[in-house]
Amino acid sequence: MSDKAETKPDWDADQVNAIVADLAYLRLTVDLELVPKYPYIGSKIYPLGRCREIRDAVFTLLEKKLPTATEPGLVLIRERLVQGEVLRKIWGALRGVYFQNAIAIGDWYLDVSNDTVNPNKPRIEVLPLAKSGLEQITSFEQFVPVARSYWEVTVYRNEVCPALAPYLPLFFISKSGISWIGDASDDMLAVATQSQFVASERILASLPPPPAEAGTKWREALSAVQQNDFLHQQGDALQFCQLYRNKGYHQDSSRRDSAVLAYLTLPKGVSLVP
Repeated sequence: MSDKAETKPDWDADQVNAIVADLAYLRLTVDLELVPKYPYIGSKIYPLGRCREIRDAVFTLLEKKLPTATEPGLVLIRERLVQGEVLRKIWGALRGVYFQNAIAIGDWYLDVSNDTVNPNKPRIEVLPLAKSGLEQITSFEQFVPVARSYWEVTVYRNEVCPALAPYLPLFFISKSGISWIGDASDDMLAVATQSQFVASERILASLPPPPAEAGTKWREALSAVQQNDFLHQQGDALQFCQLYRNKGYHQDSSRRDSAVLAYLTLPKGVSLVP
């Protein structure tokens, strides 16, 4: 069989429009559920900043609808699944400007939260993945500049919880003075562990320490959190990276999960405003 015969045909403009229309209906369906749950994020009104929640909700609904769908756009997506392609969640830096969560099937990009940065944009965008401008984030050096501009934060090395820093090496302070540790997404945790914590070491060595008042405020906040070595153990973050690598923690999924569970007990943010 020739390569040409094996290649799945691209969707034409009419087919893309049908897919957009059917995904838009699913998006409206999940909006009815999500708006009451997430009316605001800071001062931003839904859907701003809610690309992950929207993508996840549409993805779940799409998986539920596809097996019995009769809508032409959804049928086109199902046909690709029958041909062996996989519907998957993707995340990355969009055109190097902001973070975006989307859906991919084969080499097609399905953005069901296209209006979460600019609410005047269409809710749905469907185009070839190669033309989407979405880049996989493979390092903290790639992540930090986008976080600085998109989240409007200053980024420091995580000296607040140094035993957690091999997994979560970054400490953020927003313009309003709210501080937090991050980023705990699966993608960024993978950057840390798959590099055997070398990626964490490198960014920790390059970033400045947080302001002294941040340490003071976080010590107060941590005193109210149940004792946990990841959160309360003191030491040098770089040395913890070396220790965890020597102990093989980068290959230990249960250790990673314990770090994430410890992180989830932290305050969502600590104000540094006097």
